[in-house]
Amino acid sequence: MNILLWHVHGSWTTAFVHGRHHYLVPVTPDRGPYGLGRARTYPWPDTVTEITPDQLPHTDVDLVILQRPEELDLAQEWLRRRPGHDLPAIYVEHNTPKDGNVPNSRHPMADRDDLLIAHVTGFNQLFWDTGSTRTTVVDHGIVPPRVDYSGELDRLAVVINEPVRRWRVTGTDLLPRFARVAPLDVYGMGVAGLAEALATRTPDGRSAGDRRPPPDPAGDPASRTATGVTAHEDLPQARMHEELARRRAYLHLCRWTSLGLSLIEAMAIGMPVVALATTEAVDAVPPDAGVLSTRVDTLVEAARWLMDDRDAAYRMGARAREVAKERFGLDRFLADWDRLLEEETCASR
Repeated sequence: MNILLWHVHGSWTTAFVHGRHHYLVPVTPDRGPYGLGRARTYPWPDTVTEITPDQLPHTDVDLVILQRPEELDLAQEWLRRRPGHDLPAIYVEHNTPKDGNVPNSRHPMADRDDLLIAHVTGFNQLFWDTGSTRTTVVDHGIVPPRVDYSGELDRLAVVINEPVRRWRVTGTDLLPRFARVAPLDVYGMGVAGLAEALATRTPDGRSAGDRRPPPDPAGDPASRTATGVTAHEDLPQARMHEELARRRAYLHLCRWTSLGLSLIEAMAIGMPVVALATTEAVDAVPPDAGVLSTRVDTLVEAARWLMDDRDAAYRMGARAREVAKERFGLDRFLADWDRLLEEETCASR
């Protein structure tokens, strides 16, 4: 079938477009957020076609994948057809609730009878209040990285997008505590200036020039140290995987996130995981594949242990790879989506 979707999340879309369908991705002259077109740093197959808004009204589309609230109106404007009425629509929810009273967070697509919400984690389905809208969960899947873990470098790795702007959400304030254990390499988009920000901001993320007292004046002085943190800005995915594979362990320090695909990719490479026991991570990483805790001191000690004991790192990494293959394999992901797509198109007919 012909599926219309916007390029929003590179890693998720990379897995999704490896299916057996034809994927139409909008492109605009400025390649802005609603017309990004094909990915340039991810391996996408030839079944992904860029399409302009002017072409869409004259193009056969069997189903629309929505990922942002505004895409519902945008799809109707560009297609001149109503998603959920003239053709089936599935809204993929990638994120945890962001604002307000989280347990009572109303989803922007709540109480609708014209679409289905597909959550990428059970945690998301649990925390979003979607009212009467139908929901399901399709767990993440990934294209297997083409590298094997060596762990040859006594360094720690983490992948974070926009760690300076998002700060406590991504656990950026915790990075220096691990950099005291081993040099830390941070990969992702918007990581430029990270070391400088860690050196000049207080642990709560404010500028050191802000003379207002911090919320916790007795905070750990170690968290104010920025030495040992190296940022690597937006490497191509294959190159980033090569670099991750050489590091001893993977850090996942996000306090509030759905489930980073980079965490699953690191597990698939064979990296042991040191992670905050928050959101979906507690379900994705079993105890024999990593160390999870809400106590940062415990995680710091785990990182130190893996630096000292390469055999333990290899054992945990091997188990992480098994789990990633079993639970987040591409074949399972695409089969789950094929069933869902077929169900929705058949129901629409």
